[in-house]
Amino acid sequence: MALDKGSLKAKIVKEMQGKGMVTEGEFAKAADLAEAIANAVIDEITANAMVVVDKGSSAGSYKVS
Repeated sequence: MALDKGSLKAKIVKEMQGKGMVTEGEFAKAADLAEAIANAVIDEITANAMVVVDKGSSAGSYKVS
């Protein structure tokens, strides 16, 4: 499964709305915050995360993409 910034942003916005935050409107900034958080999380994971397979013919460490 590929990581998707848009999908993560949508999930963050949904959670924010569930907590009563205003995410739409002229002065609402919560959706912008959600986008910034989603972008940072996905960038961090794709830059630094590793998957370790310790058994079988695919044993080794692999970067997350």
